Amino acid sequence: MLSAMTTALENAKNLYMIGIRDGKPEEAVNAFTGDRYTQHSTGVADGREGFIAFFKPFLERNPVRDIRVVRGWQDGKYVFLQAYQSLNEGEYEYVTTDFFDSDEEGKIVEHWDVIAEFGGANPAGHTAVDGATEITELEHTDANKALVRRMLESCFFDGRDGSTLAEFVSKDCVLHGAGMSDGLAGFSTIAAAPRELNYQAIVLCVGQGNFVATLCKATRKGEPIVQVDVFRVHRGKIVEHWENAEPVPENDVNSGKF
Repeated sequence: MLSAMTTALENAKNLYMIGIRDGKPEEAVNAFTGDRYTQHSTGVADGREGFIAFFKPFLERNPVRDIRVVRGWQDGKYVFLQAYQSLNEGEYEYVTTDFFDSDEEGKIVEHWDVIAEFGGANPAGHTAVDGATEITELEHTDANKALVRRMLESCFFDGRDGSTLAEFVSKDCVLHGAGMSDGLAGFSTIAAAPRELNYQAIVLCVGQGNFVATLCKATRKGEPIVQVDVFRVHRGKIVEHWENAEPVPENDVNSGKF
């Protein structure tokens, strides 16, 4: 079991590094995916053929690719990766947040992602990818995942007003979201009602030690989005937060974002 868990994280990274950064999509998808490859990435069809058909023209359009996995961990059969992409010497810059499901051999069988443009520093001086990366406190994985779930359900779901946010978030929380300032006060600005961002469901919650990532159904200004949040937890409080969001397409070539 331990070998399969290790392999799944490596396989997910290799899809990025070998398939996209190194420009070998056919080699990568054949080596690192399982008997099926169910796809939730916008514009990418299911299966190995869908991966190859999407990335061959992508690679032609973007011959210079700097791709770095900034954070990554595994939780049972699930893997989470957060990556920075610079294409064509900075012509395009993106933050990607990816979730993967794996089979018993650690091969990737399903993939969800959110891709957004990489911006500069926010008012607190933080970017969408900098900050802490070290995974610690492995014994607290389950408790930290439960804390994050309670926080989202109590403070950000439809009809909740964020009044209990201080129970979950450190007063010195470091925030990486665009336009955000640090601290509980900064977090409170996106939780207080009435607000633009409202959550409907937690689709995936993947954690290891002090890090937890969630993939959620949500709306922003009433429009459906897929929302990814990454949390660092310490001593029972959220002490750092990153986010990424993408509109839900009306029609897609696969089974949809969720």
